[in-house]
Amino acid sequence: MIQAEHITRRYGAFEAVKDITFSVSIGEVVGLLGQNGAGKTTALHVFSGYLAPSAGSVKINGIDLVKKPRKAKRHIGYLPEVIPLYPEMTPLEYLRFCSDIKLVHQKDRETHIREIMELTDLHEVKDQLSGTLSKGYRQRLGLAQALCGSPEVLLMDEPTAGFDPVQSHAFRKLIRRLARTHAIILSSHLLSEVQEVCDRVLVIASGQLVMDRAAREGSDRQPRFRLVVAAPVSLVLPPVRQLPGVRRVEVVGKGSAEQTTLIIETNKDSAFQHALFKLLSGLFAPIMELIPLGDTLEDLFLRVSNGQAPENQA
Repeated sequence: MIQAEHITRRYGAFEAVKDITFSVSIGEVVGLLGQNGAGKTTALHVFSGYLAPSAGSVKINGIDLVKKPRKAKRHIGYLPEVIPLYPEMTPLEYLRFCSDIKLVHQKDRETHIREIMELTDLHEVKDQLSGTLSKGYRQRLGLAQALCGSPEVLLMDEPTAGFDPVQSHAFRKLIRRLARTHAIILSSHLLSEVQEVCDRVLVIASGQLVMDRAAREGSDRQPRFRLVVAAPVSLVLPPVRQLPGVRRVEVVGKGSAEQTTLIIETNKDSAFQHALFKLLSGLFAPIMELIPLGDTLEDLFLRVSNGQAPENQA
């Protein structure tokens, strides 16, 4: 549904977005992550048609966003970080206005708006001035305007910024419900939110796409452990490699006669730890540390944002 190919956006000599390529299908929720100034909002502006790319192309449902902008934008709903509300309008008046802009047929307009307000839970405040709404209701109204015209693509920039935990939970449930019939890209600074609601994660650093992977892909990897033992490597390395369930063992650093550090990869559901304790006890080699290693989303984000490879190569 969304296909971005080699997207670049320049401001003079400065490249805010550099050669980004990816695609998103209906049924997917994709989280867009990056540090402040990484290029997330610029990228969303290009994907929404608010800015034209300096190079590359964006296609929405197969329609080129630059060559046929009006046709392509009919398939896009955009919730920017600063919501374009009119404080003197009520939510009902505002959604009528947005529906007219998005060419919703007059005979279908009121039914369409009623369905959107029911989905976003706006009925209780439909006749209240938008300028008096709480942060949560303003965000809901912003999402409601993005849904006007029944677009298949939803782009959201920090959609839960300023929410309390209850509002955030309700909004995440709504996003998952919308994902059944939409292709969704949302940017967020909340890694826990992205891991909970998103299927995939795109990480942008200095304008470049540095990671594109499943949000929970790290949990599918083989278990790994960091072992520090008070014994020389020649004593512990050969028997540790022979333990049941051990796939790979690597020595960290040069080691010494007093201490050895190993990174150990094991099979899932193996009895590795019990066997290890039994082995090292028999060798009179005290365990100083045994730490499970995992690539959490936070680990991966920090690593790639600092210019390191997305996978730990240890």
